[in-house]
Amino acid sequence: MIRNKQIFITGGAGFIGSSLIGRLIEDNKIIAYDNLFRNSLDKRPFKNHPNLKFIKGDVLDKEELSKAMEGSDIIVHCAAIAGIDTVIKKPVNTLRVNMIGSANVLEAASQLSRCDRVVCFSTSEVFGQQAYRSAESDNTVIGKIGEARWTYAVGKLAEEHLAIAYYQERWLPTCVVRPFNVYGPGQVGDSALKTFIQRAIKHETIEIHGDGTQIRAWCFIEDMIDGVILAMCHPKAVGESFNIGNQKAVITIYGLANTVIRVLNSKSKIIFSPKDYADVELRIPSVNKAHSLLGFEAKVDLEEGILRTSEYYRSLSE
Repeated sequence: MIRNKQIFITGGAGFIGSSLIGRLIEDNKIIAYDNLFRNSLDKRPFKNHPNLKFIKGDVLDKEELSKAMEGSDIIVHCAAIAGIDTVIKKPVNTLRVNMIGSANVLEAASQLSRCDRVVCFSTSEVFGQQAYRSAESDNTVIGKIGEARWTYAVGKLAEEHLAIAYYQERWLPTCVVRPFNVYGPGQVGDSALKTFIQRAIKHETIEIHGDGTQIRAWCFIEDMIDGVILAMCHPKAVGESFNIGNQKAVITIYGLANTVIRVLNSKSKIIFSPKDYADVELRIPSVNKAHSLLGFEAKVDLEEGILRTSEYYRSLSE
């Protein structure tokens, strides 16, 4: 349990960042640092909590970032350009934010008089198009040069190397988490499961890009937050990278659409459309390392997660 800490979260208004705030806000002081490109925090019941301070800022502004971080005990770096549509449209900005922004966060953290932990967010995309029970020690993939999709993975991979280098060279207590297809209440931006649920609630047509045979392992947000908190406080997390996901909640995209329709008793129809971008055909993590070192284990199965997520989106329309 984390108590009486000042926790600085870049991307604190995002989906995972704001979900993390909700778990920690009662017992800690939280500084959420975000440029509000996406804003999940605005719909959270704790957005005006006395323990929360919001600072609108950009991780590319090193001076402003360093000033905002002063006095913090734990740094969680969630801020990034993400989402396939955004990445493909703005690959230059994707690389700048994800590499230079991350370098700024790590350098600022290294200048703190005291720092308990720095948790950096990477991505499952570092394993490329084919990732079956991929372990942290497996080789990573940077993808075809010039294919904009892989700029996200490349930027995040650079961040991983830099985070671990700060630990090895400067003894900054860093660790890295790699989320695998996280979903749930409060999600903003691109996500197949979020879109499927929102459309199924309204009995609208569900569109699948490609033939629907792409395979994913889906992790509910509360399980992801469990993993992040362990990375923030467990002594064995320092200097390590961890896959965080639900390796049991595996399904094709077509199967996912059908499951959403069935679980929500929806009348939605499924259609298929061509995809004009490189896609990940198979993505299933091994979470054995996180389980053995940190005690992490995903608990929420896919159908329960779909129901809980649908309840959230229904409540927004009431």
